[in-house]
Amino acid sequence: MSLTQEIAKRKTFGIIAHPDAGKTTLTEKLLLFGGAIQEAGAVKSNKIKKGATSDFMEIERQRGISVATSVLAFEYKGRKINILDTPGHKDFAEDTYRTLTAVDSVIVVVDVAKGVEEQTEKLVQVCRMRNIPMIVFINKLDREGKDAFDLLDEVEQKLGLTVVPLSLPIGMGSDFQGIYNIWEDNIQLFLEEKKQKVGESVKFDDINDPKIDEAIGKKAAETLREELELIQSVYPQFNREDYMNGDQQPVFFGSALNNFGVRELLDAFIEIAPMPQPKETEERIVKPEEKDFTGFIFKIHANMDPKHRDRLAFVKIVSGTFKKNENYLLVREGKKMKFSSPNAFFADKKEIVDESFPGDIVGLHDTGNFRIGDTLTAGEKIQFKGIPSFSPEHFRYINNEDPLKAKQLAKGIDQLMDEGVAQLFTLDMNGRKIIGTVGALQFEVIQYRLEHEYGAKCTYEPLSIHKACWIEADEKSDEFKEFARLKQRFMAKDKYGQSVFLADSAFTIHMTQEKFPNVKLHFISEFKHLKE
Repeated sequence: MSLTQEIAKRKTFGIIAHPDAGKTTLTEKLLLFGGAIQEAGAVKSNKIKKGATSDFMEIERQRGISVATSVLAFEYKGRKINILDTPGHKDFAEDTYRTLTAVDSVIVVVDVAKGVEEQTEKLVQVCRMRNIPMIVFINKLDREGKDAFDLLDEVEQKLGLTVVPLSLPIGMGSDFQGIYNIWEDNIQLFLEEKKQKVGESVKFDDINDPKIDEAIGKKAAETLREELELIQSVYPQFNREDYMNGDQQPVFFGSALNNFGVRELLDAFIEIAPMPQPKETEERIVKPEEKDFTGFIFKIHANMDPKHRDRLAFVKIVSGTFKKNENYLLVREGKKMKFSSPNAFFADKKEIVDESFPGDIVGLHDTGNFRIGDTLTAGEKIQFKGIPSFSPEHFRYINNEDPLKAKQLAKGIDQLMDEGVAQLFTLDMNGRKIIGTVGALQFEVIQYRLEHEYGAKCTYEPLSIHKACWIEADEKSDEFKEFARLKQRFMAKDKYGQSVFLADSAFTIHMTQEKFPNVKLHFISEFKHLKE
């Protein structure tokens, strides 16, 4: 198969949502319909001791939430589908932001009862900034929830989207009978009392067909006709170009837990979702069909298998073909590397692949060479843009609880920071180490993983810091020297040696910027590439 055909086959997308909207369950069911797994794990049910396929870290199984992005690949109707299942919990938002740099489109999951929630708003905002095509899946229709039209309005208003319903629920909660698939013009009905089995699709060429009344009852049929008429008059027609440009968002309804509406979503997705897209570097735009390999690292995960101390760097392939045992350039270091066992993923199952194509995610074994944001190429010196670190919101001193394990602690912190779990700052004045995180839950995750993966114990001490500000200034200037002298207690370096000012309040930042106009403070580490 030619490179162009391989690219056309691939769809790489992320699933985003507020915690508990049913994102991991939807991922499971997509795999189930794709034939990639035989039985879906009940994500939180204690009756089934099988965890969800995409939650493979011990702490995720205990808490029933996803804390790391999982990569899952499967084939469906001749397409190769790569799913990135992201953490919904806001404390892990940074992992999700980085993952969004590696996807070509997104499915946003909304809970029918709770509607649009805070975390969904933040993530959709990031997608809109990047013009990522989005499909909305309104989930949990087997429960009582908001009216379909109220939800469509809420999605439009709160998320600023232009929605186009491509399916419509028939009833809801205890009255839920099935889905009318506008995209394919057919109805899928629940057959059993328990509402677990999906009925075969019944196709209708005419919405006024009396057989619809027989199938769902006269009242439900009349309501359905009225609602379809309303949709035709109120919402625009689906336009693929508008969807691809991020100007229009199709909406599907369903119940992932009951396998309902998932196949419709998947069938429409493989037809409309974009194949791998070009990506910007600082030097030029890289197109997938270029013959030379390029890719970038958007995630590093240590100890995917705790029995083997392995670290994997996740590479999104942007152009060309990636082959095992070929020499590739790690641009930042200027050194050539070859990889004898690149992995393709299926949650925690990995298999070695000989070659991979644009859109694919490959795991490379890493002995500490890689950082998040690194570019790998066949030889060209380019740097992909846009994988930033944001200023953390929580800060604590980290202390070693067991002096005999200092080495293990240092190694553990080093590797977890490379993964992007949190950020490390070292005070210039006394060398004390400070951990900064986006959410408080990460401190727990770090403590747990240091102990269980590295055999090191740590304690934390509270610290009152408002924000970490990356400094852009001429370090030889008198103004900077005066600033550094006055603020020496708050001066630190991040993991990569960049100067950081740890400000204790918004007022301090404001006063500093007034007093030292040439010392610029940024809340994003990659300030050279990103408009804040």
